[in-house]
Amino acid sequence: MGKKNFLSLLFFAAVITAIPLLIQLKLINSYWLTILIFVGINSLVTIGLSLLMGYAGQISLGHGAFFGLGAYVSGLMTTSLRWSPWLGNPWLAMIFALMLTSAVALAIGIPSLRLHGHYLAMATLAFGEIVVIAFTAEVNLTGGPSGFGEIPTLSLGFTRLDTNMKYYIFVWMMTAFVMILALNIIHSRVGRALRSIHGGELAANAMGVDSAIYKIQVFVLSAALASLAGSLYAHYVTFINPGCCSLKVSVMLVVMVAVGGMNSIWGAVLGAFLMRVLPQYLRVFKDYDILIYGLVLMVIMIFSPGGIFGALQSAAGRMRAWLDSILRKAA
Repeated sequence: MGKKNFLSLLFFAAVITAIPLLIQLKLINSYWLTILIFVGINSLVTIGLSLLMGYAGQISLGHGAFFGLGAYVSGLMTTSLRWSPWLGNPWLAMIFALMLTSAVALAIGIPSLRLHGHYLAMATLAFGEIVVIAFTAEVNLTGGPSGFGEIPTLSLGFTRLDTNMKYYIFVWMMTAFVMILALNIIHSRVGRALRSIHGGELAANAMGVDSAIYKIQVFVLSAALASLAGSLYAHYVTFINPGCCSLKVSVMLVVMVAVGGMNSIWGAVLGAFLMRVLPQYLRVFKDYDILIYGLVLMVIMIFSPGGIFGALQSAAGRMRAWLDSILRKAA
């Protein structure tokens, strides 16, 4: 993973730990704890999308569907299907949802990942729409457009995660673990293979990289992370409907990755944070907030194609070069 990322993780952990302390000291409004819980849940999806899109170069507009599968399967198993004791266990339900989503992603990925560019995007978009239609049409099982509630909250041993503070700590522990996993992947042989596929699939194949296998593996991994995020969302909100996995959600997840920095795990988390926090500050503009929101996104994508994190890295590099030149002249 490297010393630089290790130090960054320590700083990241310190910031995440400090926020609850600042809230207890009433230096930050407790409302932000809810926002940051959703940021953590979204970060799980965007990290997977960063691996898939930023490193492997594969476009997906269907990750909202994988998010929805995790939420619905886990939610249904702990409500409608709780006639069996083990089915009513949220943790077993989450594991089953993750395995089912991974199996669906494998079945979808094998034929879809033979496509490239816009064709792959259209295939994943179509899959996402099919899932939303299925959840909407199965009224007796899923509640249809109205959805269903009474989904139980999670517990760790004898501790029930029934407060925002407890869920915040749990979600960000999960996010930190996934970040460490992703950082280790991109700095391994697998990560180098993914970058070679992004750079040129034919060249990667010529160098002995089995691009088909790697693309399927990273697609399944990203779908599994989306499923995990969906399950965490369902057991936090305790109510879900088809809106949680619509095309709008899929597009927003892609926008989060693009704004933060597609080829960076840190950028994926930064994008999730910005796209959750920015709307909170734009509400003061009332009817014009959506226009300003779109303008901000447009400016970012035009002037910083590498995302906010890429721009920050470039600025830091220029600052370092400027300081080095000053020190050399002083010497």
